[in-house]
Amino acid sequence: MHPLFKQSVVSPLLIKSTLDNDQLSNYRPISNLFLISKIVERVVKYRLTDHLYSHGLLNPHQSAYRRHHSTITSLLYIHDHLITDIALQKLFCLCLLDLSAAFDTIDHDILLTRLSSWFGIHGYVLNWFKSYLSSRTFCVKCNDCFSFLHTSLYGVPQGSVLGPLFFIMYTTPLSTLISSLSLHRHLYADDTQLFLSFHPSDFQASISRHQNALTQISSWLTSNLLSLKSSKTEFLLIGLKRQLSKIHNSSTSIDITQSVCNLGFIFDEHLSFSDQISALSKSCYHHIRALRCIRPYLDLHTAKTVAAFIVHPKLDYCNSLYYGLPKFQINRLQHIQNALARTVVQAPKFKHITLILKSLHWLKVSERIEYRVICLTYKILNTTQPSYLYDLVSIQPPHGHNTRSSPHVTVIKPSSSLKVTHRSLRHASPHLWNHLLTSLKIPHPRTESFIPLSATFI
Repeated sequence: MHPLFKQSVVSPLLIKSTLDNDQLSNYRPISNLFLISKIVERVVKYRLTDHLYSHGLLNPHQSAYRRHHSTITSLLYIHDHLITDIALQKLFCLCLLDLSAAFDTIDHDILLTRLSSWFGIHGYVLNWFKSYLSSRTFCVKCNDCFSFLHTSLYGVPQGSVLGPLFFIMYTTPLSTLISSLSLHRHLYADDTQLFLSFHPSDFQASISRHQNALTQISSWLTSNLLSLKSSKTEFLLIGLKRQLSKIHNSSTSIDITQSVCNLGFIFDEHLSFSDQISALSKSCYHHIRALRCIRPYLDLHTAKTVAAFIVHPKLDYCNSLYYGLPKFQINRLQHIQNALARTVVQAPKFKHITLILKSLHWLKVSERIEYRVICLTYKILNTTQPSYLYDLVSIQPPHGHNTRSSPHVTVIKPSSSLKVTHRSLRHASPHLWNHLLTSLKIPHPRTESFIPLSATFI
């Protein structure tokens, strides 16, 4: 690769506006690369991705930087396992790990060895990647000042096209290690989620097992020049109140919290999502108040656009997880949308909301939740991706007799009398999907080919 294409200008970006801007650790280095370099990288990424997909080499439990995989699918997978284990009267231990400066400490020699031994990349292709990683230079830009050029001996540029893919390939053996420790896991970039379910009587043994696993994971990370943020490692025990009460007097050396923020969504020990909805309300009402101040200067179309792009994405983020929550929790979310709608149309506080929502063509919160579950179900059935969610749904084989609905996919609903299980994807998906109109369903693969995604109602 030409040396000119391996130069970058690093701009320090404050991770959060609330952090101290005098602390260097609070900044993320973003590399600005040459346009032609990024075009070449994108071509290489497409070919490399085709190689990884065609040979099934990507870690199925890594959801970052992959098509049809997202934080939403990752959280749905965790949530489904969680609900299933709670229904079995078990406790669910969720451990969140975070790596320190993960992209910046990748060892080039280890990465090249991994590309060869794990992913079958050899010859001139491997030499191209070696050229890409070697002799990279960068300077730091602060305001209008530039530093001297430095050579980058480790890491991949943050802001590059290949960097994220290199990282998940670099950490692929970590997932294999965790699996060998008999722990469930799911990864999203450098955020690693470990989870284990157990009966309250096995609490001490399970916690010890978790700690031993963390020791081995930490050793693997150290040997691969990665560092675990011990201050950001969090443990959360989730379960029914009756089951949690059985271990409240048990002593343990780990610090167990009552809630954790997992990929932008707050989980609490009773899975009520009360803390999540409270945090969401605070954020949304802040924007609604700001919109209310400027609303007299906006026309209706602009006000609707602002609402759709600022508040609704917050309400809709991972809203599939709200399915099956008690009505009073859904009402808390509905109050947010009601306040937003009244602000947009400049209606009095106590004006009936149904006509306002209809005039704006907005679905109510409960309807938006169901719509999102149905959309996810369609995508899972149509693409079979992500595989970890596709494995949760079972398709009913077509009936031998000719009925009106038999040519279309029907999802089997697991049998369960416990109300809590209705919140899981494996129960919510068939319940909503099977009640759809036949014209909206997917043709069964044995009778017709699946209709393309672009031709659907999604």
